[in-house]
Amino acid sequence: MRLQSIDQFLIQPPQPKNLTGFRRFLLEFWYFGIKEARSCLFVGLFFASILIVPRAGLFGLPRYDVLFVIALLIQAGMVWSKLETVDELKAVTLFHMVGFALEVFKVSGQIQSWAYPEFGYTKLWGVPLFSGFMYASIGSYIIQAWRLFDLRIRHHPPYWMAGLIGILIYLNFFTHHYIGDYRWYLAACALGLYARSSVVFRPLDRDRSMPLLLSFVLIGFFIWLAENMGTFFGIWRYPNQLGAWSTVHVGKWSSWSLLVIMTFTIVAHLKHIKRHIHIAE
Repeated sequence: MRLQSIDQFLIQPPQPKNLTGFRRFLLEFWYFGIKEARSCLFVGLFFASILIVPRAGLFGLPRYDVLFVIALLIQAGMVWSKLETVDELKAVTLFHMVGFALEVFKVSGQIQSWAYPEFGYTKLWGVPLFSGFMYASIGSYIIQAWRLFDLRIRHHPPYWMAGLIGILIYLNFFTHHYIGDYRWYLAACALGLYARSSVVFRPLDRDRSMPLLLSFVLIGFFIWLAENMGTFFGIWRYPNQLGAWSTVHVGKWSSWSLLVIMTFTIVAHLKHIKRHIHIAE
């Protein structure tokens, strides 16, 4: 069975008959878990490589360069196997560039929010090129989940307002070093903007829904857990972790949740544009 056939099976699974109560719950939860795992394919493979690749690197290449090569191979494999379309690859590349630009700023000499202490041939301005894939993996997850779960958004705010909040969230990651941190003001605006919004998804054969804001917070939490894993294995370090490792401050959870809002906004805009603009063949 070709890999894309698995996706087709997940999108259109067998319809259960006369299934109710706890047995239906278990089956839907099972399909939900499988679809989540499939949506996290890029994330899972990439962070598995972080666990597996030794600090000394492989085959004479430093660890950062090995991780960059692995990330490229994973990305190429997903496109080759048609688990990711060319359009989706373009969106993932956009997330890579947005994330890499933020990384360059955060590790710069005047800021030094965190650091990549190891040597690597594929480091630019102190940032290894693989770091952009950490942001791209968030976008990849949202894009894949959107398709596999047949996501629909109810009461989505006006796109220009959502776009404005997304831009301000991204800018705040830069400007809070100079004019103050306005994340909680932005979070309050996002709370008001998305208060009525819900995400409709289909684990099996019935639509389910949850508050969209809750999904942002949950995704942000799991990214925070992944960040703890990355710092524990020394991929990057915060200043307070240079002597000995400690848990990443829980306040970063809010930052990641806001970043998820920005990433989701980009995906939603791309879906909206593609749905409403005809491209002549």
